[in-house]
Amino acid sequence: MNISYYDFQNLTDRQTQYELVLTHGRIISERMVSQSRYVLYEISNFSVELIYDNMHNKIIGMNLFEKHSSYR
Repeated sequence: MNISYYDFQNLTDRQTQYELVLTHGRIISERMVSQSRYVLYEISNFSVELIYDNMHNKIIGMNLFEKHSSYR
């Protein structure tokens, strides 16, 4: 999947963003903090961090990073 950082950021539906990350992203790293799980995905030329609520098994947040090379 090839989508630019700005095109991804401008998608109006958050659920569409989540689906793109989960379908086309590659997991770079994962960590647990309290009841939350932070998973960093590489997609195209940027990275997306999804934050999961482990108690309720759902996504509760997302952070975008323009360049993934600094996370390797």
